[in-house]
Amino acid sequence: MTNKIDNNEKRLLLIDGNSIINRAFFALPPMDNGEGLHTNAIYGFMTMLFKMIENYNPSHISVAFDMKAPTFRHESYTDYKAGRKSMVSELAMQLKPLKKLLDSFGIYRQEIQGYEADDILGTVSLEGEKQGYKVFIVTGDRDAIQLASDVTTVLITKKGIGEVEEYNTQSVIERYNLTPTQFIDLKGLMGDKSDNIPGIPGIGEKTGIKLLTEYKTLEGVLENSDKLKGAQKKKVEENKEAAIMSKELATIIRSVPITYKLDDMKFGDFDEQVLIKNLQDLKFTSLISRITSFSSTNKDDQIIDIKKINSKSELETFVSSAKNYKKFAIKVFTRKDNILNKNIFKVYLAINSENIYVIEEDLIEDLKNILEDEEIEKIGYEMKEDYVAFRPYGIKIKNMAFDVSIAEYIIDSKTSTSYDIDSISNKYLYKKIKTKEELLGKGAKSIAFTDVKDEDLDDYANGIIKTVFGCIDIMKKKIKDDDMEMLYYDVEMPLVEVLADMEYVGICVDEEIVDRLGKEFDESIKSTAEKIHKLAGEEFNINSPKQLGVILFEKLELPVIKKTKTGYSTNAEVLEKLREKHEIIALITEYRSVVKLKSTYIDGIKQLINKNDGRIHSSFQQTIATTGRISSTDPNMQNIPVKTELGRQIRKVFVADRGMKLVDADYSQVELRVLAHMSGDEDMIEAFESGEDIHRKTASQVFNVEFDKVTPELRSAAKAVNFGLIYGKSDFGLAKDLNISLKKSKEYIENYFARFPKIKVFMDKIVEDAQISGYATTIFKRRRYIPEILSKNFIDKNRGKRAAMNAPIQGSAADIIKIAMVNVFNRLKEEELKSNLILQVHDELIIETYEDEIDRVKVLLKEEMENAVNLKVNLDVDLNVGDSWFETK
Repeated sequence: MTNKIDNNEKRLLLIDGNSIINRAFFALPPMDNGEGLHTNAIYGFMTMLFKMIENYNPSHISVAFDMKAPTFRHESYTDYKAGRKSMVSELAMQLKPLKKLLDSFGIYRQEIQGYEADDILGTVSLEGEKQGYKVFIVTGDRDAIQLASDVTTVLITKKGIGEVEEYNTQSVIERYNLTPTQFIDLKGLMGDKSDNIPGIPGIGEKTGIKLLTEYKTLEGVLENSDKLKGAQKKKVEENKEAAIMSKELATIIRSVPITYKLDDMKFGDFDEQVLIKNLQDLKFTSLISRITSFSSTNKDDQIIDIKKINSKSELETFVSSAKNYKKFAIKVFTRKDNILNKNIFKVYLAINSENIYVIEEDLIEDLKNILEDEEIEKIGYEMKEDYVAFRPYGIKIKNMAFDVSIAEYIIDSKTSTSYDIDSISNKYLYKKIKTKEELLGKGAKSIAFTDVKDEDLDDYANGIIKTVFGCIDIMKKKIKDDDMEMLYYDVEMPLVEVLADMEYVGICVDEEIVDRLGKEFDESIKSTAEKIHKLAGEEFNINSPKQLGVILFEKLELPVIKKTKTGYSTNAEVLEKLREKHEIIALITEYRSVVKLKSTYIDGIKQLINKNDGRIHSSFQQTIATTGRISSTDPNMQNIPVKTELGRQIRKVFVADRGMKLVDADYSQVELRVLAHMSGDEDMIEAFESGEDIHRKTASQVFNVEFDKVTPELRSAAKAVNFGLIYGKSDFGLAKDLNISLKKSKEYIENYFARFPKIKVFMDKIVEDAQISGYATTIFKRRRYIPEILSKNFIDKNRGKRAAMNAPIQGSAADIIKIAMVNVFNRLKEEELKSNLILQVHDELIIETYEDEIDRVKVLLKEEMENAVNLKVNLDVDLNVGDSWFETK
């Protein structure tokens, strides 16, 4: 289709293409389209272009580019731009795609051999002035300030590409005390290092402005050189020819012999679908909705007609329609309050994108029958929140069939922001809708949903529901095409209810133990601090890196490992390198560890205890980790420390409620078992089937030592290699972990692969496949996209290879625990047990179990976890029962 922009005023936007794409390249971090094409400069250029269009509303646009061939300036001065580095390949490859994108956007492009882009802009801007246009020139080159006038504004980019300084005649005078024309004379005097224009040595901007204020022009300065004094007089007289040449080089030509018509630059006529396709190829989905804002096609979408259901009879009408459709969308909005309270104040319901209804508090409980009707599909966005919100009303949503945020997570798990509703709308519908941040604000100034105006909340809910209905069929097809239907419908969607239930039930906390540990940690912190101060010979703030740096590197004269802008680095890596240099280092490490445990887990947990039930209700996140793992916040249960004895004490605070026990089941070396299964290596499979210590068995085979004679050191080495491989660790990384030589590390790895050859073949195949497809897959077809594996940067590429090796193994293990969770949850319901699944941490599940159900739960948990999937090796589970999480370990 064709789009038209209506502009009553003639406004011409001219852009220096090379200047802006170059600036964008260095302003933005690396980006690519997943197929090896760097895109950060293109993205930055287009972002700038959109901002200029929005801010200056041009009726006409043109972009000028330099050509590779020498210009007339090179011919008159062979050293012009000498020494300037050639364009790096990562930027050069972006020029052609940018030009293609501009062409599809209907942006008029110009370039001519022998002249630079700013000459073209100078010529076209002069013609624009003559024809009554208001002209705007965008560039990073300050030479263009000479083009400013009463009707031409030069926009000089600053702070990357997002902001510009405006220069017209008046602002040039205010900034430089010169007219735009005199700016050329200034360049003649001071030269330009970036273009290798010599000017007059010793004359900078300040001196040049002073001379031009007195003598008006460069020629005036040269003619009055006899009035100058000392070294300045000598330099001016010795460099008159250089100054005149410099002015000529700096003068933008405004009569370039280029054929054009200003009417050809009219902006607004472009094929929207072609442009969208080009943006999709570049993976610029966030820009697509901004393109459609130039179109009239979205006007109908702005109409919001949400009907309020005021009575039970009106609700029955909706229920009847939903039963006929067998499906409806839902979105719930709540007050900020205790998770256990009845907090819902509005529920939006829709049987299609055109018929949206809103229900307020008084009718919430009347939704129970339809929400718990398993024959009716419920669809939506972030449905875990909706499920949790209904629990205080005694309502459990049944048949949550499709959640677009979960769907987008398995379709593309590269970034967490891509699962936001506005990003999903951008990607699939090319429409911009209101974001949560736009609705509520952010940080300390954010407001609650209850503080939002009715019409604004209606607008937000309308955007969510229209996006859900608009995307569902597209997403279903994508999931099917990528062979992820089992993963989505049998694992991820059922898991929404499991996580929501775990979140609502929570885990019991013994506040007395929290307080006791808090006191013990405070005493440990105080005692360790006293030892540190004694060794330092004075008291100082151990938490201050600056003060600590002075003690370590000046007073104790330890070798400086790394410096920062503010002084010495005292981070964990630095301290590790200094560990053998002084006994104070171990104490500082211990001090920091205890301080973190106290602040993060003791103080943090105490604040999170729910006053209604004495439990904490961690929020479990399904769409964060790219590997497929579950994460949690408030608190982060996955990060509860286990490696130190002090850290393990934290687990004592998590307890079973009265009359209950915690039944804890933990997969034994599940990732290594996945590796054995996926690689098909017979020796690794046999090592597991023997039932012996896998690391000891591996050490025996790799180092040719009898099983009974494997030393603890050899077992540790084998363990490090086993797990190092899972995480794609190099020989260098392994050497660092084991504190051995690089030669010895290489020998370990070579021995390992010689003993388990199919693992090497498997790892190489994973990397090879990922380099072709751009992603790695798990047993259950979950994809992890790894664009960096196609990078030309050695470090990025190697990081991508490591991610490719790890993704299928860690991702498959994550899938297995999710399958087990769903099966355990369902089995508890099927057997009508009162016990609840309350926690998942990595490869571990915990059920809070009524004492009379312990035996049944133990059998159920072990069976469902060990039979979650059928691998070439058995899944083994370690199971324990205790009054606290600490006791179960």
